Parts: sequence; structure tokens; C-alpha cells
Amino acid sequence: MENSIFIGGGGPDYGTKQGLSLKYSNRHGLIAGATGTGKTVTLQILAEGFSAAGVPVFLSDVKGDLSGLAAAGSADFKLHEAFAKRAATIGFDEYRYDSFPVTFWDLLGQQGHPVRTTVAEMGPLLLSRLLDLTGAQEGVMNIAFRVADEQGMPLVDLKDLQALLIWVGESNKELSLRYGNVSVQSVGAIQRQLLVLENQGGTQLFGEPALDLADLMQVTPEGRGQINILAADKLMGSPRLYATFLLWLLSELFETLPEVGNPDKPKLVFFFDEAHLLFDDAPDALVDKVEQVARLIRSKGVGVYFITQNPDDVPEDILGQLGNRFQHALRAFTARDQRALSRAAETYRPNPRFDTAEAIRDVGTGEAVTSMLADKGVPGVVERTLIRPPSSKLGPITAAERKAVMAASPMAGKYDEVLDRKSAYEILKARAEAAAKEAEAEEQRVEEDEDLSPAEREFNAGRRYSGKKVARSTSRPKRRSSSRDDSFGEAMTKVVIKELKGTTGRRIVRGILGGLFKGR
Repeated sequence: MENSIFIGGGGPDYGTKQGLSLKYSNRHGLIAGATGTGKTVTLQILAEGFSAAGVPVFLSDVKGDLSGLAAAGSADFKLHEAFAKRAATIGFDEYRYDSFPVTFWDLLGQQGHPVRTTVAEMGPLLLSRLLDLTGAQEGVMNIAFRVADEQGMPLVDLKDLQALLIWVGESNKELSLRYGNVSVQSVGAIQRQLLVLENQGGTQLFGEPALDLADLMQVTPEGRGQINILAADKLMGSPRLYATFLLWLLSELFETLPEVGNPDKPKLVFFFDEAHLLFDDAPDALVDKVEQVARLIRSKGVGVYFITQNPDDVPEDILGQLGNRFQHALRAFTARDQRALSRAAETYRPNPRFDTAEAIRDVGTGEAVTSMLADKGVPGVVERTLIRPPSSKLGPITAAERKAVMAASPMAGKYDEVLDRKSAYEILKARAEAAAKEAEAEEQRVEEDEDLSPAEREFNAGRRYSGKKVARSTSRPKRRSSSRDDSFGEAMTKVVIKELKGTTGRRIVRGILGGLFKGR
């Protein structure tokens, strides 16, 4: 099947051969089905097909068994005969074992190359979602980001955000006058949530060097697309962190990649496993933005495929954007299950040869009810399809094999060492230290002033306890007020304005999901 990925089909009990057209594979897709019905194998053969066609892939390995893509299958595998028989049944004459180019990534930095972003790139909306903030707390988070943007304080890691929030809490009265209410209670609640995030491993997500999206879109010299695998088996212990990271990555692709219209094949295919975690308890505003990204990102050449147990896990407006469907068996044990089965069947273009709902209920492991976009992007007639066997190893590779793949990767060493450049934490710390030294020097100078009597020097020394300057005797001329009379916020603003006058005039712009991208 030219210019398409062979999926399966064929044989006496199935329809015609099914293939996923590369031209329409950026119209997104859905892989759904109950546990143990074959979703992982379908994901595996799609990743193989895209890689062979020169399309880079990003996917998450939530069960730890997709690492087998890096190794070829073998004849001594227990399912070898079954695979060979299935290939013959569906007419897959080109079937052979093969390995594929793989790059392993891991937010925790244990089973893959470290992958990071900065707090600024994550943005206030996604960060608020990650921290499960209330509306009032999200408002404070937006104010903090706004102040950081306006005053040129880079937010790189969590300690930058924590330091900024301390300053926001101390300056809440001044900030409330300009931006609206900033309560100390909200600031405290956000800080507590940041501690929870730290305990879940969130500290390792934020920092530099940040992930370069170009590293996810590599093609080998042989013309094969790189398969990027995010180790997510441990990450699934923090499901909100997992979902927010993938959503951030999707939004970064949307904001960064140029428009390409309708390419002959995608620039990247993105698989979002356990998709229900993205939408569980998500506010309507976030779901609307995800829908907007899904609708528009295909023009950037990116195909997005959601993997979940039930199509009902995906909001209807987003489900309508998913043109290519791979529906494995749905179990209808309860009335609710039966309604979900009926709704799933209604989304397919019917086939007069069989009842779609019955087919979805009855297909076995390794089979699926499929519908691919055909000519001019029209949904194809639903078919019962026997999914082709994978060419790569079914199941995980060993820890030693994983280390060997990582050592040979072009990403080896690029992200290993954490950089800690001057950012909000260092800026605020330096300014606080400078202000303290200036105040101390001024106190010492006044105390040593020869014009003052010992009694006056002792009286003026009391200001170190009150924090306020004590007026000198009215019989003496007033000295010029020092900069320490200003509030810390006012002093910081003056310094920042002075710093910004010397910049090159970068524009700081926040994108559709609150992430940061810069222009000139």
C-alpha cells in the first residue's frame, strides 16, 4: 500500500487490507479499547510504520514494555509461529523482524536522558493545573508571572518561583493596588502545593538545559524517523505531572513549529497514552484550549493520537477532531458500558456487512474495528481488522540494552549536567543582600558622625530595631534621604527599569496555553 502504513485486515473473516494514509495521518487519531485487548501492539506497529516512512514519533511508555522497539523480534520468541501465521492470513508478505532508532527520555533522569522545561515556558495556566489551584490562587499565579515578565526576572526552576512568591507576599499591598487582590493566604497555599510537587519529583522537571524540540524531530541518515520514548511507568505515580508535561509539550510544538499546510507526511506524530488523565477534572477553559490546539496543530504537520480505554474519556468536541480510529474491544457488562458501546458505534461510517456495535463488543485480542480517512479526508467505511504483528521485540528490553542504546544516542551528555544561571532567585537574593549592606553601611556612617553627641548616636542606633530612620535633631540641617527609605519593591523596580534600558528589547509573549515564546 503505497504512501501508507499497513495496519492489517484481509483473510476470510475480515475486510479489505487497511492502511493509514500518510497524507491524512496528521488529521489525528484514537486508539481505544479495554485493558488487554491489544492497544499497545497497535501503538507499536504505528510507531514502526511512521519511523520506516521517515516520520519522527513521540510516545510515552506507561507500562515499560515499548522499549522493545529498539530491538528486533526473533524466531525463538514464543509467539513467532502465531505472528507468522497472522502475517500469512492478512497477506503481509513483506513481514520481517527489525529494530528501529529509539531515544529514551525520562523526567526523573533514570531510564532515559533528562527532559526539562523552565517554569516560564510552562506558563501560569498549566502550572496552576499541575498544582490544582483554585481560581483565586490561579489569579495570584498570573500576577506573579506578570511581575516576573515586566521586571525581567527569568523563572527557570522551582526555587525561582518560590523566591518570587515570597516577594509577592511581602509586597502584596503594593501589588494589589495595581493588579487586584493578592492575599498572603493564597501565596501560602501555592507554596504548600509547590512542596507537594517537589515531593513528586517536580524539581527535576524544571531547570536548564531545557528540552530542544528539534531533538524530538530527528531523522537518521538512512531516512528513518527517530522514535522518542518517554519512560512513564514511575511517572504514572504522579498522574497530574504526567498529563501536564505532555500537554506542555504539545503546546510548545504548536507555538514553535511553522505552518506547513497539508504535507505529504507529518513532521511529527505524538501519541498521548492514558488520555483520560488529561481530561479528568479539567476546567472547561483548559479543555477548550486543548480543543483549539488539536484543531490547529495539524496545519503545523503534527498528528496527535490519543490512547485510552473508552472513547467517552475524550470530550466530544475533541473526539470530533480524531479522523483515524482503532477501536479494540469494549466490554459491555453494565448499562453504562452498553450506552458507551452504542455511542462509540455511532461515530463510525456504517458497513452493511456487519453491525458495528456487535463487532466492537466481539473482536478478540489483536483485532480491532478500524476506520481511516480516505481520499479528500472522507472517513472510510468501518472494517473488522486483524492487526499485523510487530517487527520489533514484543515486550521490554533489558536494563543493559537500554543503557547501550542511551550511550550510543546523539543526546548522550547533552542534558545530563544541570545549569543554574542567574535567574529570579539569584536576582532577588542579590538585591536583598545589597539593600542590607547599604543599610548597614549607612547606619555605621551615621553612628560614626563626629557632629553627633554620644547620646544622639545611641538614640539613632535604635532604628536598627524598628527598621525606620530616626530623625535627627531639628536644630541640624536635614540630610538627603537615602535609598533605604524606599520600600524593597520600589527599590527593586528602579533597579529593574535601569537594567531593562540596556537590554536588546526582547518581546516576551505568552502563547495559547500560557507558555512562553520570545521574538524580536
